[in-house]
Amino acid sequence: MIDHLSTYATDYEKTRSFYEQVFEPLGYSLVAEFTTDEEDDDFPGRRVCSFGENSNSTFWVIETRRQATSRHIAFAASSSQSVDEFYQAALKAGGKENGAPGLRPHYHSQYYGAFVFDPDGNDIEAVFHGH
Repeated sequence: MIDHLSTYATDYEKTRSFYEQVFEPLGYSLVAEFTTDEEDDDFPGRRVCSFGENSNSTFWVIETRRQATSRHIAFAASSSQSVDEFYQAALKAGGKENGAPGLRPHYHSQYYGAFVFDPDGNDIEAVFHGH
């Protein structure tokens, strides 16, 4: 259903580095990075990067001058171990704890997730559905 989505970063370098670290255990990597000089007269030099699998840009980080509304984003994990590794990488990269790895049976019996806040206060999650 979703082709791609984006979030905004007030500290672009810190946020890009954070996602590079937390996506590694999930098998996602930096796909593209550029500035929007020709498209953005209001913010020359605005930096943008994307992450995904197999050169497919699925998650975008866009530099902003002001704090955007925080959001919740859940990323698919291939195992409970990769959820654990995501969580540890996020804390090491400066993320703030918002729910340690574990089962969340109120969602469904095999829902295994971990939650952290990214540098801009977005609630990000890695989830494995036990299949």
